[in-house]
Amino acid sequence: MTLADLQQILARGEDSRHQFKRDFNNVDALASELVAFANTAGGCLLIGVEDSGTVSGLSSADIARLNQLLSNAASQNVRPAINPLSINVQTEQGLVMVVTIEQGLNKPYVDSQGRIWVKNGADKRRVTAREELQRLFQQAGLVCADAVPVAGSSVADIDAKALGEYFQRRFRQSPEQTGLETVRVLENLGLASGGIPNLAGLLLFGKAPQRLRPAFDIKAVAFPGTVLHDRQYLDSEDIDGNLQEQYRRGLAFIKRNLHHVQGRQGFNTLGQLEVPEEVFEELLVNALIHRDYFVSASIRIMIFADRIELISPGHLPDVLDTDKIRFGLSNRRNPTLTSHAVHILPYRGLGTGIPRAIDAWPMIRLEDDRQSNQFKVVIQRLVEKGPLPGPSGDLAGTKSGSSRDQAGTKSGPGRDQVRAKSAVEEPVGIYLSLHQEQITLLLKMKNDHSAAELMAFVGRSNRSKFRDQVLSPLLKLGLVEMTIPEKPSSSKQRYRLTAAGRALNAEQRSSDD
Repeated sequence: MTLADLQQILARGEDSRHQFKRDFNNVDALASELVAFANTAGGCLLIGVEDSGTVSGLSSADIARLNQLLSNAASQNVRPAINPLSINVQTEQGLVMVVTIEQGLNKPYVDSQGRIWVKNGADKRRVTAREELQRLFQQAGLVCADAVPVAGSSVADIDAKALGEYFQRRFRQSPEQTGLETVRVLENLGLASGGIPNLAGLLLFGKAPQRLRPAFDIKAVAFPGTVLHDRQYLDSEDIDGNLQEQYRRGLAFIKRNLHHVQGRQGFNTLGQLEVPEEVFEELLVNALIHRDYFVSASIRIMIFADRIELISPGHLPDVLDTDKIRFGLSNRRNPTLTSHAVHILPYRGLGTGIPRAIDAWPMIRLEDDRQSNQFKVVIQRLVEKGPLPGPSGDLAGTKSGSSRDQAGTKSGPGRDQVRAKSAVEEPVGIYLSLHQEQITLLLKMKNDHSAAELMAFVGRSNRSKFRDQVLSPLLKLGLVEMTIPEKPSSSKQRYRLTAAGRALNAEQRSSDD
């Protein structure tokens, strides 16, 4: 570290990665700071600096004393031992010792009194909450929530028939043929210990898992608008049961609260789901399998007029971030559950679920909210940002007690007759969210273009996916039109901007200028 680097850090002040200390004379005080850094994200301890960022400086004798104190603290007062690195930076006021502590691989680290410390903003705090302690042990691979025996449960809570069918399907013989009792089958599969089912066993084969773990379910709500605090809702359901049942009912809830579009299908067909069903298959399974079961909270499905949100308890493990999981990197937070889920749910493992979902529908945003300890997937809808039709065709058919004036009337469009507003009637930005490929396509369209030309504009090679994900929504929203609309499949078909598309282009170029 150079003097210029040091001055930049001091100018920014303390944060979770940089701590200022005037001096240390107590080995336990120094050890607690080292533990906090190692248990969180690592960082630098700057000794010889006031809390305000003013350099007080150290002498050569101070440096010698602190080096000995640091060595003792790191090797004897931190368990397991760590290996901090130090460098001394010369300033006009004296020396500053910069101690770098890497994020530990063997969490949780404790001080000589067995206390666990973590960073809390620029300061540190002692960990005492059970869930947080469990999470630290989980990160270290010392304990997994799905393998913890469920207190108060017994083999009587297991659906023996469902377990037997799974055993038969996987191992080509029934438990009766092996001569094994249900409890022994569970233990051999790693789903019980000492006759007590663990969480994985209960969630996969329990008769009523929420009797013992009521928070491990799905809360689903569909709102007519775009805000969470809306006083009305279109549909809601508390989805319980084992994971297979939660998956089935969760997917059904999503499908019944989304629109269907005709696409290229016949007039009398039901139509295609506005967002491909495979997107929700992948994301819902991922939520059920990879959520943090040390957090006593429900998975939430929130359907709004412009988006769908799937919220899982627990942020991503420290080794992962949203960029990494987009490219297929994964962490088996619940290894026992995962090993059996591949045979029960449409789950392939290998971290491929989210990349497949994004490939099928690029308008997906991933949010790793560490402060709220949750992971959110936001799926953008290509529909007008207005009230959605209720199950009977009402624009906002709420539960009993809602006013007709507030809820709307049956004069609104039916579920399968939603009309996208013309871009000429209302500014596009009010109701339409385009992803980057669509914006690029519109900006590059000058004349009449073939489908192959349009695909080349955005670097697409799969004609079917290009049509469904990029072109069809633009046609539906009146930004692009066919030159031969009466013959959609004509080999001579070309595509051009509508007046609304040209207006959007002009608006986009104006905003860029």
